[in-house]
Amino acid sequence: MSNFNQMELSSIREVVSCHIATSNKLASYANQCSDPHIKQMFQQAAGEAQKSAQKLTQMLQ
Repeated sequence: MSNFNQMELSSIREVVSCHIATSNKLASYANQCSDPHIKQMFQQAAGEAQKSAQKLTQMLQ
């Protein structure tokens, strides 16, 4: 783990939480779409948000 102070750790955790929430919302929107192009856009955006959350989480290990 990198040498983060408590404030930095808290901020990173908050950002991770926001990315996860965003990913979940975008995946939900994708599931509600009937247009294949828009559905794919939501799915890709959800995947990117999930990847970002994973990368940030790895920083904390």
